[in-house]
Amino acid sequence: MESHWKRTYWVVWTANLITSIGMMSFLPFFPSLLEEMGVEGEASISRWAGVCFAAAPLSATVSAPLWGAIGDRFGRKVMVCRAMLAIAVFVGGMGLVQTPGQLLAMRFGQGLFSGFIPPSITLVSVVAPEDRQGRVAGNLSTALAVGGLLGPLLGGFLVALLGSYQSVFFVVGSMAFVGAVIVWFGAVEDTSKREVRRSEGREGQTGAAAVLRTTASDIGDVLRLRALRSAVLVVFALQFGLGAVNPTLEIYVEELFAGRVLEGTYWETLTSAAGTEGLGLHERAVALATSLSFAVMAIANLLSLSMWGRYGDSIGHRRALIHCAVLSVLAILIQAAAPVFALLLVGRFAMGIGMAGVGPLAFGLAAGEATVGRRGGAFGVVFSARTLAAATGGMIGGALYPLLGARGVMMMCAVLLVATLGTFRFARRAPEAS
Repeated sequence: MESHWKRTYWVVWTANLITSIGMMSFLPFFPSLLEEMGVEGEASISRWAGVCFAAAPLSATVSAPLWGAIGDRFGRKVMVCRAMLAIAVFVGGMGLVQTPGQLLAMRFGQGLFSGFIPPSITLVSVVAPEDRQGRVAGNLSTALAVGGLLGPLLGGFLVALLGSYQSVFFVVGSMAFVGAVIVWFGAVEDTSKREVRRSEGREGQTGAAAVLRTTASDIGDVLRLRALRSAVLVVFALQFGLGAVNPTLEIYVEELFAGRVLEGTYWETLTSAAGTEGLGLHERAVALATSLSFAVMAIANLLSLSMWGRYGDSIGHRRALIHCAVLSVLAILIQAAAPVFALLLVGRFAMGIGMAGVGPLAFGLAAGEATVGRRGGAFGVVFSARTLAAATGGMIGGALYPLLGARGVMMMCAVLLVATLGTFRFARRAPEAS
């Protein structure tokens, strides 16, 4: 059994890496693709790009718990393969679309059918030892983090090599198909865990309507777990804070650089090799500093993922999630109070460390709160909280920026997180669903 769960872990990790690299490779090119489709004007392009970006996570918010609960009843491996094949269909199909509306429809379809992260973690979780749930979720998340770093580089290389943005979608679809094949033939599912779920008096219910009714009931059972509900609120608040800050970070960096003399500083040296077409030293420095702000957070996130998983397994996922949230609050406050860019960078690095624990610890806590038979639904609820926060955080943060400024938005996120953390801290652990 030991060799089986490790084999499944490495198979799923490899498939997730291949798929996530592909999924992150096309996102940066939506504006250029929309312009090729005939969308004119910076405002229209940015509006369409924003809608297309948000479409997939918003639709995934609705579908993830549903697919998770269905996977609990009919098998997790088939759900992983279903999701990756959906990516092959919908993302591959984006290479054939001709209008922004068609692209938007494909993004909605992608979100509804292709959430591969919750079933992937569930598939490994149900066969992994109970004392390794956090590190399994953390290590699987490193595949997604590496994909986030390598994906845009692959996309740029493919565009340069193949000469079109549409060709990237075909490559991504092929990569997802390969991932599905790897999981189907390589992963070993513990079917006994699925049979336990089917033996709970529902095997006689057939048909789509009956499946939807029992699936909704399963999700309701998961949501009745008080500690899990509180954890989901913390996950939402953490992800919301990050999403609200990121869209206006460049403006905040520009504010920190305002009035500074950059001539003769290391900023001039670092940006001297960059093209100067229409960009002065100040603009180049702001662009580089903004990129560094995102990069340092991504690096901290990648380095900390497995650490949080081990930490949660050691002291308990609930306590570890509290520590994760406290660190994130401190990181937000450091960023909000930063008088210079260097301190902002420190805050971003700390935020990267704190945010790295959100997924592994929340999934680990869900594994402990929900029964094995309802674990997929619980993981789907956690995933939905993250996608909903990512989709709404940016919109709300951008809308409040003119009223509160960047520092005000950060303070609002910190207050929201502290309030949510108080709810989580005093939530009593509810008995597991039977």
